[in-house]
Amino acid sequence: MGEVNPSCILSEEHRPKHVITEGEGIPLIDLSPITNREGLSADPNKAVEDLAANIGEACRTWGFFTVINHGVPLGIRRRIMEVAREFFALPVEEKKKVSREDHNTAGFHNDEHSKDFKDWKEVYDFYVNDGMLMPASHELDDPEIVPWFTPWPENLPEFRETCEEYGRACEKLFFNLLELVSLSLGLPPKRLHGYFENQASFARLNYYPPCPKPELVLGTGGHKDPSALTVLAQEDVEGLDVLRKSDGAWVRVKPVPDSFVINVGDVLQVWSNDLYESVEHRAEVNAETERYSIPIFFHPSHDVTMKPLDELVDEQSPAKYPEYKAGKWLNLRMYNNYKKHGFYMRMTDNKVAA
Repeated sequence: MGEVNPSCILSEEHRPKHVITEGEGIPLIDLSPITNREGLSADPNKAVEDLAANIGEACRTWGFFTVINHGVPLGIRRRIMEVAREFFALPVEEKKKVSREDHNTAGFHNDEHSKDFKDWKEVYDFYVNDGMLMPASHELDDPEIVPWFTPWPENLPEFRETCEEYGRACEKLFFNLLELVSLSLGLPPKRLHGYFENQASFARLNYYPPCPKPELVLGTGGHKDPSALTVLAQEDVEGLDVLRKSDGAWVRVKPVPDSFVINVGDVLQVWSNDLYESVEHRAEVNAETERYSIPIFFHPSHDVTMKPLDELVDEQSPAKYPEYKAGKWLNLRMYNNYKKHGFYMRMTDNKVAA
């Protein structure tokens, strides 16, 4: 990726500029009160209630927050970054041996599009629940359900084991966060757990090479995530920008050592009936330094019927979204990430007419 591919060059209005790098940033939340707990339902004490309230405020005002003292072992967090480096250092011919397919979207790819422009990055996706069941296609009249498997590279012996261990560790963090989110909405801690019994969650290893003209491209264009929550690990190389809800400004997310960045996805926006919003974000690149990041997109089981939660709907706050199947939506969203359509898809655009 030494030269700037013309398909990566953004039109003027989409080029990265006017980024706020100093001043107010996304909330920093210390998870110490729950780090060593196995679930919150037995004793949601004052410290837990305060923590849930802080997370609820972050979800309402930013849609993003950073967590520290999160309980994910630092060793596995560092190893996943190491194996990501090893994988992306392979010759492109080796990486393409585990390329993604149209409807089984795990594996290597370097042709993702955001807002119709090719992203300046390489990616490897793997499923947290490998062999998960998913619709065979995004077509609504196609009833076939098939398992999706990750194509693992054969020449990196510790790669699969490390990825799977990392996924399990972040899954524990996710369920703790999900309980706090439930509490923040006035719901029982485990209200949302059942939706993830056969979860369709997937992780992504992102590699952003240095770019000779970083002002003309984006590593990942502005987008919203299809998940309930996204759990992101990043190193000390900056690049993540969030669109601030209060004024529409792009704000740089400062890396905090050994932390995770958490953001609300489309699914949680629908469940909360817009109390919490999935917020647009992007990744910039630079001319000198490569950047790695690893998000996990936690998504419910394919057969879950998505709609605003009954407890959050009444005459004053009617349901703002129609019902849809979670797997069909995710299949369509992932399929369209690699096509040029002249428009950007997100589930939260599909609102009930007022």
